[in-house]
Amino acid sequence: MDWQVALAIIIGILVVLMLTGMPIALCFLFINVTGAILLFGWPGGLDQMVVSVYSSLATFTIAPIPLFIVMGELMFHSGLGGNVVATVDQWLGRLPGRQSLLAVGAGVLLATLTGASVASVSILSATLLPEMEKQGYHKSMIFGPILSAGSLAVLIPPSITAVLLASISELSVGKILLAIIGPGLLLALLYAVYIVARCAVNPSLAPAQEPPQIPLRQKLSNLASNVFPVAAIIFSVIGFMLLGIATPEESAASGAIATLVVAAAKRRLNLLVIRKTVFGTLRITGIIFLIMAGAKGFSQVLAFTGATEAMAEGVLKLPVHPLVVMAIMQLVMIFLGCFMDTMAIILITMPTFIPAIVALGLDPIWFGAIAVVNLELGMITPPFGIVLYAMKAVAPDHYTMSDIIKSVLPFMGLQIVAIGLCILFPAIPLWLPGR
Repeated sequence: MDWQVALAIIIGILVVLMLTGMPIALCFLFINVTGAILLFGWPGGLDQMVVSVYSSLATFTIAPIPLFIVMGELMFHSGLGGNVVATVDQWLGRLPGRQSLLAVGAGVLLATLTGASVASVSILSATLLPEMEKQGYHKSMIFGPILSAGSLAVLIPPSITAVLLASISELSVGKILLAIIGPGLLLALLYAVYIVARCAVNPSLAPAQEPPQIPLRQKLSNLASNVFPVAAIIFSVIGFMLLGIATPEESAASGAIATLVVAAAKRRLNLLVIRKTVFGTLRITGIIFLIMAGAKGFSQVLAFTGATEAMAEGVLKLPVHPLVVMAIMQLVMIFLGCFMDTMAIILITMPTFIPAIVALGLDPIWFGAIAVVNLELGMITPPFGIVLYAMKAVAPDHYTMSDIIKSVLPFMGLQIVAIGLCILFPAIPLWLPGR
């Protein structure tokens, strides 16, 4: 069977299964079992599948995933994130779009603590949305900043998405985690500049307000109590990796321990919080590990059909500049982001995109970091962006999904600009990994 026919059958069956509502992990496992039996026969195909599942999970490189999830779950259920937002609010002066800027600043800090966009969006919404609505902020300056800032959790370590992409693509987890920091900070800067500029031009979008009058002594006390412990958690993850003190796996462990210590020190740790953290971690980790088990088998099925090698060779023969191929790949991911979640996009694209990128002589770490930015864009891309529905779930009833989608469109444009800048200036994602 020609590889084109085999690929068309595989993708066709996958799409049909996904349309039935079957969980993505089971869709890929079904494809893998069927493909392995057809390619290797019975029972050799099943033996190959067992080996594939074991090799994909019995590796130390995926250890950061459950540890990062522990950090996010503990931060969310203990309520530490809300204190961070309130403290940052006290230090912002009289700026155009003050509360929207607060969402961006707090979003960056929460991104270093939770690693999960839905959790960040939920914390920001609960903390900021009622006050922004009370002060008369336009809906475009409420939902857009909260959604885009909350989604930064994908782009700043601890990032579960980045670890998953690196593991499936067989790239260095540590280098990918460092590479996404530059694009994440770039996006935060673009958001802040856009908010200030737009609110300066049209002040009615964000009515001016006086910052809270809090004595400097109290502000310093709150900073020491709420932000410095968070800074210690951040350093235990990112700082240890940057200084070469710890591997990504060890940094994830130190971050989980630091979060546990901070929650206990602030008396936010009790049996209910521990129970929710443990069960949430087990549930999310189980889902991700099932997906990873399917990813390895899916890559092998594609490889044995000859599709992976043939497409990599086909890319090399294209009469265009490698950056054009890179741009086409990003457009494909943007299109898929309209209809699929991030994990499905990783599983479908990375087994073919990464070999092609390597064949073109491009840096796979650079591509991986830009792909994570693209995946973050997919989380807020209508009609199926997951954080759009997370926001709708917590927003007051008088706001419609249309209101939320319209508010996020300018920020989607900024994310596309960031992708373009990272393609044109590879140093943005590669300066921290030192590549």
